[in-house]
Amino acid sequence: MVYRGPYKVRVEEKDMPAIEHPGDAIVRVTLAAICGSDLHLYHGMMPDTRVGTTFGHEFIGVVEDVGPGVRDLERGDRVMVPFNVSCGTCWYCARGLYSNCHNVNPNATAVGGIYGYSHTCGGYDGGQSEYVRVPFADVGPTVIPEWMDDEDAVLLTDALATGYFGAQLGDIVEGDVVVVFGAGPVGLFAAKSAWLMGAGRVIVIDHLEYRLAKARVFAHAETYNFTEYDDIVVHMKKITDHLGADVAIDAVGPEADGNVTQHVTSAKLKLQGGSPVALNWAIDSVRKGGTVSVMGAYGPMFSAVKFGDAMNKGLTLRMNQCPVKRQWPRLFEHVRNGYLNPKDIVTHRIPLEHIAEGYHIFSAKLDGCIKPLIVPNGS
Repeated sequence: MVYRGPYKVRVEEKDMPAIEHPGDAIVRVTLAAICGSDLHLYHGMMPDTRVGTTFGHEFIGVVEDVGPGVRDLERGDRVMVPFNVSCGTCWYCARGLYSNCHNVNPNATAVGGIYGYSHTCGGYDGGQSEYVRVPFADVGPTVIPEWMDDEDAVLLTDALATGYFGAQLGDIVEGDVVVVFGAGPVGLFAAKSAWLMGAGRVIVIDHLEYRLAKARVFAHAETYNFTEYDDIVVHMKKITDHLGADVAIDAVGPEADGNVTQHVTSAKLKLQGGSPVALNWAIDSVRKGGTVSVMGAYGPMFSAVKFGDAMNKGLTLRMNQCPVKRQWPRLFEHVRNGYLNPKDIVTHRIPLEHIAEGYHIFSAKLDGCIKPLIVPNGS
């Protein structure tokens, strides 16, 4: 998959990735996915997304080759690769903050490296391809347990881990009312995970009926379509004894297709900071002294967040890109025990050669698409 400009992706033949450093591995991709945050790239709303880039930060595969410095992997290993590129040795990695690695992204000090997510995030080609170079192969990739299904494994590389992390950041205690804004894959997983952490009530808010229906079935959540209310925040107060939720999780981020200002100025400014409607709803919907967890993919630019309201309400705001590998031990147990069934949210399986159509379906919210997987040629 190659990016050719906003709303333009196609399949091209690129050079076979090669070992560039002793710690590299080359992975033959067996399954990948399109993530909601990929739509920011697809719509041309992320800074420094260069023509010729291959997207894809959710993928699994088989190790094809390893550099001379790789100790823990060998050819033929079936591996899952977290979306974070991380060195494993810096101050942040030593503390499990793999998403904030200090050594893998020369273009930013805030975020570490991310596969297939523009040069703002390090310029690494992603896994919507047949082969991908995986740096620091002893740090990120993990051999997939024999009992784990491929479709479960690929969702553990970002969507499930991020949703679980979002619920974790909410510091949910037993009986809490938790509201999740956004019923995409991450929101669905956050809602499902909230129950595992003791929530007494889980509410999901979105505007697409098919996603809300999935939230009811998959996450057993109470759902509301915000288009049916004059003010969804007022409604949230009404249904929570006029207090608000204990925890609000923003699983939306800025609108994936940008706001009007972004479309007018994006050719020069790339204002992917966005219009943080969901985040402001979260701030307004949570009770005083509550917690707001932010999982939405915000970019590095200005966002008009209601910070004064958050301060005066005494809110705790917690946020980050998910340090995926840190979540895996607990998530492996939840999947193995049947508490989480990640592949239940998969709606489409698309051959790599038809990925342009896959992006169109996912972007335009066609055919009840919630989570599309990408199957490389021959996999």
